Order: sequence, then structure tokens, then C-alpha cells
Amino acid sequence: MSTMQGNSIAIVAAAAEKIRSRDTHYPYKQATNLSYLCGFSEPESVLVLIPGRGQGEAILFCREKDRLRETWDGYRVGPEGAVADFALDDAFPIGDLDDILPGLLEGRERVYYAIGKDADFDRHLMGWVNEISGSEAPGEFVDLDHIVNEMRLIKTAAELKLMRRAGEISARAHCRAMRAAKPGIYEYQLQAEIEHEFMASGATAPAYTSIVGGGKNGCILHYIENREKINNGDMVLIDAGCEYENYAADITRTFPVNGKYSREQAAIYDIVLEAQVQAMASIVPGAAYNIANQTTIEVITQGLVDLGILNGDVSELIEQQACKDFYMHSSGHWLGMDVHDVGDYKIDGQWREFEPGMVLTVEPGIYISPDNTSVAEQWRGLAVRIEDDVAVTKTGCEDLTAGVPKKRSEIELLMAG
Repeated sequence: MSTMQGNSIAIVAAAAEKIRSRDTHYPYKQATNLSYLCGFSEPESVLVLIPGRGQGEAILFCREKDRLRETWDGYRVGPEGAVADFALDDAFPIGDLDDILPGLLEGRERVYYAIGKDADFDRHLMGWVNEISGSEAPGEFVDLDHIVNEMRLIKTAAELKLMRRAGEISARAHCRAMRAAKPGIYEYQLQAEIEHEFMASGATAPAYTSIVGGGKNGCILHYIENREKINNGDMVLIDAGCEYENYAADITRTFPVNGKYSREQAAIYDIVLEAQVQAMASIVPGAAYNIANQTTIEVITQGLVDLGILNGDVSELIEQQACKDFYMHSSGHWLGMDVHDVGDYKIDGQWREFEPGMVLTVEPGIYISPDNTSVAEQWRGLAVRIEDDVAVTKTGCEDLTAGVPKKRSEIELLMAG
């Protein structure tokens, strides 16, 4: 509220519930900005912030207590519980929104609100504004997301503690999958090992659909079928992370299902690992965001030339973006309450600089399509990605997911033992 201009109001609506059928509900996921600002997790709720209002600045509209509905659908906090448990100044039944919110809007010069996220609520809001006559109606709408996104980009000590925990749980799950792996196992069986560890350790759910790609399936960046058998000699690429107390982890490891990297697998793996190590070393306060991506491109291009997969002058190949056929994504993204978290990557057209408290992934990869006849046959179908989550510190960065090994020798030792 301290960033909002005078005589203004902010409105944050809950995410809509998704219902499969009359008696079947999807798990509910609160709108992340509402969850970030007040922690309230129920649907059919609206947070209103009015800086300087004497009767209370933070107000919540939510569902009333209802013994019958709670018997069917679960506990409700109710307006009194919202005040008691969430430190709100006041709370009202969601059914009173039409009666109360127009009065709160009246006389405010500007409304902070994320227009375009929820078409139904957009229509309701404009209807309430239209009820207000003349000069008493708000004259300006301001995008609330811009303010909240910048807040979310810099994590507090409490947020970092939760993200460390998410990273620890996810790292244990990856270690479990490595121990369980053996030739002939199915991708979905490794997915089950991963996700069992998530839930057994107190995570809410997977933070995203787990990717378990054996052999050539690792070359599909967003492979989620996870139905194939993994054969002796194949590598398996697992991209999976849990959500813990609304915060996500995001880890990728690539390992041989039989516990021993072949010569070709090791050669590709070592290039990707070196790219990640150098990229993480480049992440320091004041460095431009794209330094990590540029570092991975340089290391991967040089490595592919050394193996004879690319041919030519390395500098020219980098200029030509020649590695795009094998490394087609960037080196990472912001991480937080969303897996691809909020926050601008550029400011006024310039890459923003790293600041302490930012959290991002570092995930270089090499993917050689099984159909790529421009490379020698022994390289085809190989895919490696290595991904960790790092928090920018005052002097460099902290690896939040270091609990799962990534050196080849350490992975082979873990799988042997």
C-alpha cells in the first residue's frame, strides 16, 4: 500500500474454481497475487486495500460459515476467522460485495487492478464503477500486477526459507528416482517415485507436470506422456519439482538408467555441466540478467565444435546462433510462487541487473534429435539438461537444490549404492 498513490483502492480477486462435474472438483489453486498479499486460500474471495482508510485498510470478502456446505466441501474460514487468522482489518460475506464495494470505490481517484485476467470479474468491476455518478467515480485504472510483481521478484528471508525447503524435498525425490532406476523400468514408475517423495515430505503437490523422458523422449522439451519403457543404455531426463507452502522448486537431472554413462553420453553431459557451472559463477549482484544465458551459449558452442558436431570458427558460430539446433531454449527463468515467476527481465529495453533476493533457474541443455542426419549416428537421440535453482546473494548466488548430485561420478556412485 505504501507504493500506491493517494486516494486510491486496490482490488484482488480470487481464482475461479474448476469443477469437473456436479460432485467432482479439481484441487483449488488460489490466485498467486492474492495468496502473496494475505495468504487466504479459499475461492470466492476478494481482497480490497484502501491506504489511509480510518475504518480499516485491509478488507476481505469471503464465503460465510455454512455447516451443510462444509460437510460436503470442507472447512470455511468465514469473515470472523479471516480477521482473526489473517490479520485483516475487516471482512464481509462475499454475498455483500455488490452492496459494499461500490461505496468503497466512490470518491477514489484511481483503482489498482489487474484488468484482463478474469473477464467475469472485469465486467462486475465496471458495473460497480458505472453505479457511481459523476466526479465521484474513479478516473484512472492502474495495473496492480506491475507493483506486486516487482515485490514478488525480490524474495524475503521467510520466502527463501520456504524455497530452500522446496528445493530440499525435490532434491531428495530426484535421488530416490536415481536409486530406483534400472533397465526396463517405465517412465511413469520413476514419476511415481518422485511424486511419492514430494507428498511424503509435506509438499502440497508437484509444482508442474513432471517430465520423465527416457532415451529419445528426452529430446522433447515438454514431454509429459511418461508411458514408455526405459531400455538398457538409455539416459533418462527428469524435470520435476514440488510446491511447498505455495513456493516452487524446479530441478532437472539426466542420468543413465543402468547407472553408467557411455562415452558419448559422458561427452555431452560434461559440456552441459560445464555450461551450468560457468553460468552460475556469472550470477552476481550488478551483472546483467542475460550473462548466464550468453555464458551457456559460449560453452555449449565450443563443446559441440570440440566433438565435431558443429564445424567452423566458434566466434562466428556464436554470432550465427548455430547451437540453436541443439540448445533451443534460454538458460533459465525467474522462480517463486509460480514456476515461471513474475518480474520483468528487461527495464527500458535493457537487461535488468541481478539483485540479492532474486531467485532463478539455471538449466542449459543439449538435445540431438534422433532424426538429425547432419550429425554422426552415435550422437543421435542423446539429450541432457541439468537444472538447479539459485538465489542471488550479496556476493554471488546460493544453490537451493544442491542436495541432488550432478557430477557424473557422484550420480554413478549414488545409483550403485
